[in-house]
Amino acid sequence: MSADTEALSKVDSAVSGLSSSPPKDEKKGHRRASSSATGVYNINDLEKEGKELQIAKETQKLNWKLNTSPATVEDKEALKKFLTTPPVKKIDLHFPLGLEVTARNLKGVTIKDALDAIYKQHKKKPDDELENPILAGFEWDKEESWTRLIVHQKKEGAPVGKKKNKKGGDDD
Repeated sequence: MSADTEALSKVDSAVSGLSSSPPKDEKKGHRRASSSATGVYNINDLEKEGKELQIAKETQKLNWKLNTSPATVEDKEALKKFLTTPPVKKIDLHFPLGLEVTARNLKGVTIKDALDAIYKQHKKKPDDELENPILAGFEWDKEESWTRLIVHQKKEGAPVGKKKNKKGGDDD
C-alpha cells in the first residue's frame, strides 16, 4: 500500500517521459466531427467516388437580384433547401466573368448559403454596374470542374406579380 501512495505522490504532469498526447492506438479522425452532419459530403470525395450532383430546381425560380439581401427572396422555404443532392459542405460558385465565390455550411450548403456568398461579393455594386443582375440558376458541368457550379444570370426577372411592377407602370 505504501508503495502505491509513494508512486502516486511522485507523478507530476511535468515529469519527463510522460506523454500528454493520447495513446497511439486510438483512431485519429477529425477534431470537430460533431459539427458536420451525417449524410453531408466533401465535394472532393464525391468526385473520387464518381457520384453525380443534382442542383435544386428552385434556384431557377427565385428571381433574385445579386446585390439585394437573400432575405428579400419571396420563397422563404426554397432558401432552406439543400443546393445540391447529395448535400455538400462547400462548393465553389463560378461566374462567367471569372469571379469565384465559395458557399460553405458543414451541415450541407443550402440555397441561402449560396445566395449569401454571392450577395457578399455584390452588395456594394450599384444596379447599373451589373450587366445581368438577376440569378437565373446554377449549372454543374462535371467535364469542366466537378467541384464548382457555374452561375447563370439574366437581365430581368420574370414578372411574379409584385406590387412595385404593377403600380410603377412605364414611369421609369
